Amino acid sequence: MPRLIPTDAFEAVFEAIAHLSGGASIEQIEENLSAPPNRRTLQRWLSSLIAQGRLRREGRGRAVKYLRAKGGDAQAGIATKETAATHGETLIPLSPGAKEVEAQVRQPLMLRKPVGYNRAFLDDYRPNETPYLSQTIRDELLSQGQALSSNEPAGTYARQLAHRLLIDLSWNSCRLEGNTYSLLETERLITVGEAASGKDALEAQMILNHKETIEFLIDSAGEIGFNRYTVLNLHALLSDNLLEDPTASGRLRTIAVGIGQTTFLPLEGPQRIEECFDQVLDTAAAIQDPFEQAFFAMVHLPYLQPFEDVNKRVSRLAANIPLIQRNLCPLSFVDVPQVTYISAMLGIYELNRIDLLRDVFVWAYKRSCSRYSAVRQSLGEPDPFRLQYRQHISQVVAAVVRESLNKPGAISHIRRFAQAQIHARDRERFIEVVETQLLSLHEGNIARYRLRPSEFHAWRERWK
Repeated sequence: MPRLIPTDAFEAVFEAIAHLSGGASIEQIEENLSAPPNRRTLQRWLSSLIAQGRLRREGRGRAVKYLRAKGGDAQAGIATKETAATHGETLIPLSPGAKEVEAQVRQPLMLRKPVGYNRAFLDDYRPNETPYLSQTIRDELLSQGQALSSNEPAGTYARQLAHRLLIDLSWNSCRLEGNTYSLLETERLITVGEAASGKDALEAQMILNHKETIEFLIDSAGEIGFNRYTVLNLHALLSDNLLEDPTASGRLRTIAVGIGQTTFLPLEGPQRIEECFDQVLDTAAAIQDPFEQAFFAMVHLPYLQPFEDVNKRVSRLAANIPLIQRNLCPLSFVDVPQVTYISAMLGIYELNRIDLLRDVFVWAYKRSCSRYSAVRQSLGEPDPFRLQYRQHISQVVAAVVRESLNKPGAISHIRRFAQAQIHARDRERFIEVVETQLLSLHEGNIARYRLRPSEFHAWRERWK
């Protein structure tokens, strides 16, 4: 019989935690499950529930506890705009069609129609004839993302910003999966190989797998493409040491799988999966526009679920293939809210509607362009969150530099400050913003923090 990862397994875990008002350790969760899975599988389920916004994690090391997130059982982790604004999350402007999708997938599961894989959704797409992205959108993205001359060798631009890209894309892609590493902890893990204390080894493995995968994309920029070699190896790298069956890395699945918190049932049957997988790759390879290629991969790879797990991660990294090859700004998913991304994927799974994911993709790409200074026009108003906390951010950055704190010291200092000075709902976002400012600090922008060159250089030596 094929193994199934059922929705009711997620519900059983959620209920086991819900019965304990003060939160539950992983051992207590196991005790409250009638048929507990192995520890690694349970950790993966917990990470998924965190990514859906249904759970939150508190504490470190042996003191880690999992608790219900506010409103998590009512909305299955899909935040309203009011909730997002209250918690300091980034709001993505949505088109009317995207709002319709969001409203439908936020309904309780019992009100959403069960659906299976719709082959016509793939069959009806015609490369270069029925694009998901309008010509206007594609032209706009090109104007903002074009960084180098088309005469440069493939991957030149990605190599120029490789260190920054490794950290940004690894952290943001893992964050969308519920990984709890901070930006600075990710930077330290990638740079010096030091895992954060009190974190699951699973999380460090996920980040390091992203690092290896991004390096593969950059180093092989002239050889990669939408073909079996590239995509199977993306999965092998991203899933290394994360699957129950290690032989499943880099192989199409032969078992049935389920996805938590959705009424969508993925395609079954190894032959049909392989046939659709090849069709997805052939279709993507035939698309001429790099942005349309990237978006098509983000839609159809996770919709097919060709692998036992790690499908969305594969799609996010695969979306960068045409961008890296053509020396365009990469897509690193900076500031993309988990809940909005999850809603967008549910819209693909259950409705075959691209509206919400398209809005997320376009907004995220412009945000990435801004991150790498490749944008040629303004992206709008200043970030209201940074404006609200500008004095606190400046205070913490300056303190880290003046006290010559190294990365572990900075992480501890930022968290202590956030705990004491920042409202609980804004702490995670505040920590992210401060860490981003520290990672982008250089001699040309230290004046905004009233820092002297001597202070900056003394700190920089310890920081390295």
